[in-house]
Amino acid sequence: MRARIPFKLLSVLLRYPDRQLLEAREELAAAAAGNAPLERFVTYLAASTQGELERTYVETFDLRRRSGLYLSYYVHGDTRKRGMALLRLKRLYAAAGLELTTGELPDHLPLLLEFAALAPAGAGETLLREFRPALELLRASLRDADSPYADVLDALCAGLPRLTALEREHVRRLAADGPPDEQVGLQPFAPPEVMPLEARV
Repeated sequence: MRARIPFKLLSVLLRYPDRQLLEAREELAAAAAGNAPLERFVTYLAASTQGELERTYVETFDLRRRSGLYLSYYVHGDTRKRGMALLRLKRLYAAAGLELTTGELPDHLPLLLEFAALAPAGAGETLLREFRPALELLRASLRDADSPYADVLDALCAGLPRLTALEREHVRRLAADGPPDEQVGLQPFAPPEVMPLEARV
C-alpha cells in the first residue's frame, strides 16, 4: 500500500529555511511523526543552525544545476516547450485559487506541492506524475550528494506509483543526455503572457 503524500508538509520542508521555518520545528516534527524519511529530515533541521541550513540549501538547490527545484527544466531545458509548460501551470494554479506571490516560476517544486495540497483529490498526484522523471533525477542527484533533502524526495516518491518501464527509460535517457538545448535567437520561449515585460519589446 502506498503512503499518503503529505503535500503541504513537503512543500514547507523544501522552502528556504528562514526564521519562520526554524520556529516551527516542533510542529514540523509532530507532523512528520510516523514517516521515517521525514523524521530523519526534521532531526537534521533540529540539529542545525540557521546559518548551516541556509548554506546547505543554497549549495544544494541554487548552485548545482543537477539538483535545482525547477522541474520542467529537467525535461524541457530552456526551450519553447518549457515556456508552454510554465504557462499551463500558471493556469492550473489560477483555477485552483493559488496565487503566485513568491516570485518563483510555477514549476518550482514547493509550489507544485502547495497546488497539490489545495487541488481536488487526485489532481495533485496526477500533476506530479507528469514530472516523475524530473523528480527521480532530482532524487538521484540528492542521494549522490549525500544531501539530507534526499529524505524529503524519498517521502514524496514513496507516495507515487512505481515507475513504469517507459518512465524508467525516460529517466535513463535524461540522465545520460541532460535536458534539451535549444537556441531560439530572438524568438521568445513562450507566449507573451509568461514573458517578462522587457522580453516583449
